[in-house]
Amino acid sequence: MKLFRCRNCGQLLYFENIVCEKCGHALGYSWEQDSLLTLAASQNDLWFEAQAPTTPFIYCKNYEYGVCNWLIPQHTGDTLCIACQLNRTIPDLSKEENLKRWRKLELAKHRLVYSLQHLNLPVITKNMDEEWGLAFDFLANAEGGGQEEAVTTGHDNGIITINIAEADDAQREQMRESLSEPYRTLLGHFRHEIAHYYWMRFAQSPKWLADFRQIFGDDSADYGESLRNHYANADNIQWKDEFISAYASAHPWEDWAETWAHYLHIVDTLETAYAFGIQVEPTIHVDETFSARADVDAYREPKFERIIDTWLPLTFAINSLNRSMGNTDLYPFVLTPVVLKKMEFIHNSIRFATGNS
Repeated sequence: MKLFRCRNCGQLLYFENIVCEKCGHALGYSWEQDSLLTLAASQNDLWFEAQAPTTPFIYCKNYEYGVCNWLIPQHTGDTLCIACQLNRTIPDLSKEENLKRWRKLELAKHRLVYSLQHLNLPVITKNMDEEWGLAFDFLANAEGGGQEEAVTTGHDNGIITINIAEADDAQREQMRESLSEPYRTLLGHFRHEIAHYYWMRFAQSPKWLADFRQIFGDDSADYGESLRNHYANADNIQWKDEFISAYASAHPWEDWAETWAHYLHIVDTLETAYAFGIQVEPTIHVDETFSARADVDAYREPKFERIIDTWLPLTFAINSLNRSMGNTDLYPFVLTPVVLKKMEFIHNSIRFATGNS
C-alpha cells in the first residue's frame, strides 16, 4: 500500500480514512485517480476535490454503513464502487455483530482490489460477464451451529464465499490454533481465494497450464481425496522444503493459491516500505545480504530477484522488531529455493497476462 496525504494540510493518511484528523476535511478514494482525495463540503450530496473542484463525485452507497470510502464520478450513474459491485451476498445487517464483521470484510476486500488494480489484473463483476466475472458471497453459519450447517470459505467458478465468522478475531484465532497454522488473517483469505479465480482464467491457455504442471504438479489429481489425505496426515512435516505452508502441500491448486497469497503479501508490504523509504543496514558487520534499501516498487518491478533481495532483509528486521515487543514473527515463513521458483512463476504469469513481460 502506498502513502496518502491530505492535500489541504499535508497530514499522512491511512487508505481507510474518511476524514483528516488534523484539518477536518472529508476524504474519499478515487479508483480512477488511484488517490485519496481531499474533499470540499458537499453540495446537494455531490463532492468535489478541494483543490480542483471540477468533477462531481458521490460516495459509494455502502459509505452509509461505514464500510466503504470510495468515490464514484457522478457521470457514471453507478451507486456502488467497483469493489462493492463485486458483492453478490452481504450478511444480514439486522444483526449488529454482522455489521461489525462486514466492515472488517470490506476493509480486507478493498485492499485486495487495490492490489489487483496495481497489478493491472482484470476486475470484472458477474454483472459484466456472467461466465468469467467475479462475485463475493459473505455468509454466516446457519442457526444451530452444526457441522453440516457451517459455511465453507472457498472459490467456485468465480464465486468466492467467505464465512463471516473469519471476521471474528477470537474465532479466527481458535481456528488458526486448531489447524496449527502460524498465520491466519482476513486479507490472507481474500488473497488466497482470488488466486483460485485467476488460476481458472490463466488455465485457459494450454501452454500456461503445461508450464504450471511442470512446477506445481498435476492439478488433475482428485481434489477431495487429496484434502482427505492431507488432513489424515496433518503432522507430516515433509512439506517444508517444497511448500510455503502445510496446506499448500495438499494439492497443486492449494499450492498455487497459498504461494500467490504470499506473493501479494510481499509486493504490497514492499510498496509500503518503498513509500516510507525504509532501509535496513545492520550496525554490526554482517553479510551484505542482510542489508537492503526499499527502493523498488514491487508492483512495477519486472525482476523477481530484486523483489526477494529486498524482502528477505526487511522481514528479518521486522521479525526482530516484533520479538522486541514480545510478539511472534510478523512473517513466520521460510522461502526455500523451490518455493521461490513457484513464486517467480506467479510473478511472471501476472506480468505476461497483463502485457508487462
